[in-house]
Amino acid sequence: MTVIRSGSLVAAVLSLGLLAGCSGGAGKKPESFENFTAEEIYKRGEYELENSRRPKDAVQYFTEVERLYPYSEWAKRALIMQAYSYHRARDYEEARGAAQRFIDTYPGDEDAAYAKYLLALSYYDQIDEIGRDQGLTFQALQSLREVIEQYPDTEYARSAILKFDLAFDHLAAKEMEIGRYYLKRGHYTAAINRFRVVVEEFQTTSHTPEALMRLTEAYLALGLNDEAQTAGAILGHNFQSSPFYQDAFAQLRGRGLQAEARGDSWLTRVYRQVIQGKWL
Repeated sequence: MTVIRSGSLVAAVLSLGLLAGCSGGAGKKPESFENFTAEEIYKRGEYELENSRRPKDAVQYFTEVERLYPYSEWAKRALIMQAYSYHRARDYEEARGAAQRFIDTYPGDEDAAYAKYLLALSYYDQIDEIGRDQGLTFQALQSLREVIEQYPDTEYARSAILKFDLAFDHLAAKEMEIGRYYLKRGHYTAAINRFRVVVEEFQTTSHTPEALMRLTEAYLALGLNDEAQTAGAILGHNFQSSPFYQDAFAQLRGRGLQAEARGDSWLTRVYRQVIQGKWL
């Protein structure tokens, strides 16, 4: 991002003395900024952001730049810094609002990529514990994908790819948690539905080996041996070194069964596609 690096700390400190004269005391909002240039107010905001324990203290300065010097280069910089300051303060809703305003007002600017990234990050950083509602995770995925697709050659796209994978894994973890809950209580069909989602929709995540093992367990409990054996076959082919494969293999062997593709279930189709390369 270009604007965060703009302006030296020395200049900010020099302007601090000017701005402090109208502040009426440390920590209080200055009564008037009209007598100061956009650069002086902006750099006081930078100083507050770097030195205050409350990132929101900087917002008032960036807001005043935008109010007093609209449509100026400093106003543009101040707007993206508002989004950054709010994000630092973990006020994610305000951060999204400021970032979106920047995108709407300056869609072709070089910092639009950073604004889009901040918008996505404001959702990503709110992803809560696995047990909570995953709506924010979906919004984070959508916003991160926009960064990746719209600004593929930027540093933000590279970071967004990593965070996208983590958020994707988070959704798979949610499905696994619910599936284990059903499995533990003997609701095998409901559990299978959750583990199937992981295998079909989140197969690139770290949760796929366990999902296949749990499918083996659930199908064996229902007496659906063909499906259990096929789940074990996929697990053994792709994740033979996984402890989940050893567990699934032991369960099958305990029933006198082999890990092999059998029948014509959805798992057999996955086996044909993933292992045999047959997509029809």
